[in-house]
Amino acid sequence: MQQRYLDHVMEQPWHAYSSADHATWRTLFATQSRILQGRACDEFIDGLHGLDMAADGIPRFDALSELLEAATGWRIVAVPGLVPDDVFFGLMANRRFPVSWWIRKADQMDYLQEPDVFHDVYGHVPLLMNPVFADFMQGYGEGGLRSGRFNALTRLARLYWYTVEFGLINTAQGLRIYGSGILSSKGESIYSLESAAPNRVQFDLKRVMTTRYRIDTFQKTYFVIDNFRDLFNATAVDFAPLYQELAQCEDVGAGVLLASDKILQRGNGEGWSDEGDTG
Repeated sequence: MQQRYLDHVMEQPWHAYSSADHATWRTLFATQSRILQGRACDEFIDGLHGLDMAADGIPRFDALSELLEAATGWRIVAVPGLVPDDVFFGLMANRRFPVSWWIRKADQMDYLQEPDVFHDVYGHVPLLMNPVFADFMQGYGEGGLRSGRFNALTRLARLYWYTVEFGLINTAQGLRIYGSGILSSKGESIYSLESAAPNRVQFDLKRVMTTRYRIDTFQKTYFVIDNFRDLFNATAVDFAPLYQELAQCEDVGAGVLLASDKILQRGNGEGWSDEGDTG
């Protein structure tokens, strides 16, 4: 692994956590554990149990990494916050998932724009225990390192947003959550599955990569996969021809439906607006 990636990695400052920090983790963990029953996908729940992630306080990253590496070859590494894009991709390509070490304040329980340790560890890490999803995430990192040659970072960010962060999966029991941005949010965990407001559309790679998104509100559209193998297969391709094709395509607003969409559930249109691409 290149040293410039490792230069952004730090030791988890375990002794910097206060009793209030651990209490915040306990509150968030208890809330999401209750809300996600019957809402989170089985693969997430299996990963949570496999990591023996506890409700009693912020976990130690090295202990989680030992279990994760034994299962899929991934480890988690502490970072002070958001890292440069090439560093993020480089770490992912080497099966290192960067996680923020700090935790939100008590008045930010349900939403904050910059990811914290609860979002990163509770929301993201359990699915890295799944071999297929773990391969998808490594492939995403490798694709990210190549994307700079095509000026396509915005397109690739949309793929991450609508899958890893805000993805839904179709199961025999109905729609379930696998996106970490939903899994770590009390409000969106309920909204994403039960509100009549958003659209729920079958995943299509080109459609996703041309769709803008919002960071300041719940999602206007969710894209739904059938399984992680299909997601992996759809994205384990050479994106170069796709980037060239997409360069000629018009972007789609966050709440807009197209005639070509396979609509699973149509939103009611309340609050639809598009204030530009935040990707």
